[in-house]
Amino acid sequence: MSGAPRIEMLAVEEARKVAVEHEIPARMAELCIFRVLLRNPPLARRVNDLLLTLLFRGSLDPRLRELVIMRLGWQTRSSYEWTQHWRVALELGVPEQDLLAVRAWRDSDRFSDADRAVLQATDETVADGVISPETFSLCERHVGGAPALLELVAAIGTWRMISSILRSLEVPLEDGVAPWPPDGVGPVG
Repeated sequence: MSGAPRIEMLAVEEARKVAVEHEIPARMAELCIFRVLLRNPPLARRVNDLLLTLLFRGSLDPRLRELVIMRLGWQTRSSYEWTQHWRVALELGVPEQDLLAVRAWRDSDRFSDADRAVLQATDETVADGVISPETFSLCERHVGGAPALLELVAAIGTWRMISSILRSLEVPLEDGVAPWPPDGVGPVG
């Protein structure tokens, strides 16, 4: 990825101004992804609303959500997604060893049945665009009722979309942020 995105980012101050005008928290405008998305304020607003709903107003267990996002970041080779959510997951109390184990989760003994169900659902969605009936049944058993299941599917789809936006537009990491924490090792390919 080059150092500059394919669509020029707004300057931080301009991005904050546009964000506030469109009822997006000013702190979001500091993120490179929003400095690009705010070139289309209605789109940025809808993306922001969806992300904030899934992050702060949801019923899906935050650990499961972050495992999904970390796996998506790894599977889709999105350094931005992996790097941003590395910090989020750690702040939520997900152990660093669990985050690293997401890279090869099938070979790890660190994950519960619920963790494994959502990681399998994530991999299937990345590979095939759909969660298989067998895996969905596991998610029903381990993740919770309809609200949590809907959020699981929405989280996988949303962060898959975000990964595509980030990679297609070549959105860089914020200044001073090292890629692929904690060891700088990203997926091959």
